[in-house]
Amino acid sequence: MTHKLFSELGLSPEVLKAVERMGFEQASPIQSEAIPPLLEGRDVIGQSQTGSGKTAAFGIPAVELADPTDRSVQVLMLCPTRELASQVAEEIAKLAAFKKGIRELPIFGGQSYEHQFRGLKAGPQIVIGTPGRLIDHIKQGTLKLDKVKMVVLDEADRMLDMGFRDDIEKILESVPNDRQTVLFSATVPPPIRKIIERFARNPVTVRIEATALTVPAIEQSYVEVDYRSKTEVLCRLLDLHDVRYGLVFGFTKIQVDGLTEALIARGYSADKLHGDMTQMMRERVMKRFRERKIEILVATDVAARGLDVDDLEIVFNYELPHDAEDYVHRIGRTGRAGKSGLAISLVSGREFGRLQQIIRVTKARIPRVAIPRLDELEEKHANRLVESLHHTIQAGEFKRQDKLLQDLIEAGHAPGEIVSALMHLLSGESGRAPERIPEDDPRRQQRNPREQSRDDRPMRPRREEENSFEERPARAGKSRESSARPDDGPPMRIDETGIWLKFNVGDNAGAAPGDFVGCIANEANVPRTVIGGIRILATVSFVQVAAEFAEHILAAVDGVKIRGRIIHAMPGLPPRRDFNAGDGPPRRGPRRP
Repeated sequence: MTHKLFSELGLSPEVLKAVERMGFEQASPIQSEAIPPLLEGRDVIGQSQTGSGKTAAFGIPAVELADPTDRSVQVLMLCPTRELASQVAEEIAKLAAFKKGIRELPIFGGQSYEHQFRGLKAGPQIVIGTPGRLIDHIKQGTLKLDKVKMVVLDEADRMLDMGFRDDIEKILESVPNDRQTVLFSATVPPPIRKIIERFARNPVTVRIEATALTVPAIEQSYVEVDYRSKTEVLCRLLDLHDVRYGLVFGFTKIQVDGLTEALIARGYSADKLHGDMTQMMRERVMKRFRERKIEILVATDVAARGLDVDDLEIVFNYELPHDAEDYVHRIGRTGRAGKSGLAISLVSGREFGRLQQIIRVTKARIPRVAIPRLDELEEKHANRLVESLHHTIQAGEFKRQDKLLQDLIEAGHAPGEIVSALMHLLSGESGRAPERIPEDDPRRQQRNPREQSRDDRPMRPRREEENSFEERPARAGKSRESSARPDDGPPMRIDETGIWLKFNVGDNAGAAPGDFVGCIANEANVPRTVIGGIRILATVSFVQVAAEFAEHILAAVDGVKIRGRIIHAMPGLPPRRDFNAGDGPPRRGPRRP
């Protein structure tokens, strides 16, 4: 399959800027093959599966073709359902974000005609709609098609299955004969071939076939998760598998940035790798990863090309790739040299179409697994501790503390009570104070002068390497956060039982996520896994916690100091805000070309 960078496809600076803002570097195979002939004005027949990135394959040429000085309809896109029409319209809006004067308008059943009449009078150059409602506007004379330069049939086979063949032919008969015809379909049955023969002019056929791929012997699975909960679920999986050397694949540079910061804020030793980093920065990160000074590397597909590491324990797909070949390349980075490997994908919403395509192409067994519960994590950690103690006792590699034990027994403590207390301390449930790195410690000098060391972050139990990362101070009046964004309505939840707590200290006082994690873990004596998202505003902050611990945490932290200020906490929902890095996609539209 052909992969190209968007910068290699001859796009205008405005569209390249839009694609870059969306966080994409590399075009999918269907985009790489279809965009060049479409930009040349050729008719194109594209055959690819759902989830291959075909919307941008025809959306980018459409935006490039449209003339912002002409308020006539110049591009007409037909979709089988109102949901798809809405998604395509939102994608077009993102692609045209820097093309001043370009307007798009979705038209489909269920909307008010008056609303659509006003939209058409405003002069959109690109109209996206369902066949039935488009025919209604054509009959009423409210949709003029005499200036149309391009017609796109998206998911043509599905439209025919839904009985839209007559409407499609009427629409194609209503547009100028010299227009560009573009048809995308997962299959090309005889009825579609007849439409192509009648209405297309010497079309270029772009077929991205789902070829069979050899999948390495790796244990694969997936978890079904809401997109906004992906970071929380990933952290639980990292803890469940006690990951010391793993790779997490994000889809965009923006996603990788946000996820890396979220992991670091929660105490993981993580760093990132993507195309916006200089070669020197990439080499430095890779050197640290190979030396195991980083436990978790978060990367895009492009940045991870040629990544050669041994003994990688696990690969996570934070978001599934467009095609099965990329999936196989991703998971093939674990389980090398005859060793066992593990690959887990976090799947939500529209990604299920891509998951089914991967299963169909690779013929791999990818079972669904449940999201780890808090009690599972605690039990797993306790079992690891018992196993470690058992090994230490058998090896005899410890200094005997008979006198100390005798003193405790003489003080009235039962042996079982002493062992339980020690297990409590060793398990990290006591809220061990975070390690403070002195100002003159060499570890502070290893990093870029612009970077800051978050030394007030609580240490993860049994981690040997320090966690260094690039801290990005919040701008005045802006917020920082380490997890997903809540929306208006009920508080965002962890496993449907989490709530948000409001603290009276924020960015103006220098508060960081590690302050709240350390404070809650230390003062409330709870495991770190009960803490979810953290949002830091100018004067207040919000922390998400498991509901069963909320009342206890509120009582424990009241009156404690953070950054020299006495804090008070109460239940409270963070304000809604617009999408930015780390949030996942905006709720109003799709995330990718």
